[in-house]
Amino acid sequence: MIDLSHPRDLVMIGAIFGAAAFVWAGWAQEQPPGMPWRVVLGILSVAGAVLVALCVPLVVRHWGAGSAFDTKGAPFLTYIIVFWVEVALMIGLSIWANAAGRPDLIAPLILAIVGIHFLPLAWVFGQPILAVVGVVLSAAAVVAALVDASTVARSFWCGIVAAPVLLAAGAWGAIAGRGALQQG
Repeated sequence: MIDLSHPRDLVMIGAIFGAAAFVWAGWAQEQPPGMPWRVVLGILSVAGAVLVALCVPLVVRHWGAGSAFDTKGAPFLTYIIVFWVEVALMIGLSIWANAAGRPDLIAPLILAIVGIHFLPLAWVFGQPILAVVGVVLSAAAVVAALVDASTVARSFWCGIVAAPVLLAAGAWGAIAGRGALQQG
């Protein structure tokens, strides 16, 4: 599930996933089912911030350790294309959802795009765990788009799934990457 060939990439994934977990847990605070969920979301946010704080110094110390992210090959071109298509889709679909009177769909649409974008990035970085995360986040987005949103915001359902998934995958990558960096 995790390829240890580029441990610095794994720690960087931990940092990025920690930041993403922080953001999704925050967005989920829009309209959760009650106060206990606000506490859970707060804990998830803090955990995301802690993961970032633990990973960034390690990434900086080992910046020269090598990366699968080669700027001279097809993976980099794929990354650039995926990034800009993702940004355009997020903007376009957010505008469409607002114009259609369905701003409640923005969080599931963005989560679906984020999930789908991990599929080609699994190839770019040579990390199968990214594909697993992508499938889970995409499925959560579909479910969030379909559930009743009269009492609980769709963003809650997106965040309550996305934050722990991103935290778990990020922590796993960070721990594996840290171990490989210490051995290498």
